[in-house]
Amino acid sequence: MPGPRSSSDPRPAPDAVGELIRWAAFSCVLVPVVLLWYGTSLAGTAGTALGLTAVTAVCRLLLRRSERCAARCAAQRGGRHTRGQTPVD
Repeated sequence: MPGPRSSSDPRPAPDAVGELIRWAAFSCVLVPVVLLWYGTSLAGTAGTALGLTAVTAVCRLLLRRSERCAARCAAQRGGRHTRGQTPVD
């Protein structure tokens, strides 16, 4: 049985995009169920489910692409810059 974590142990960063996508997928299931519960037609509910799924998929694609771009930009900024960034004595 592992002991308690010390405060110096690095914790992995939370996956915000993954959490957002999980909630979106949950709503893609929940909304059609609620619509059926309240008497909406099966065709209308299916159309809503397909629409929500399509929007969720596109948002996931754009969010992941944005994450990759941000990581790439941060990596380029991490190098040494000597021109115009150092103070003059």
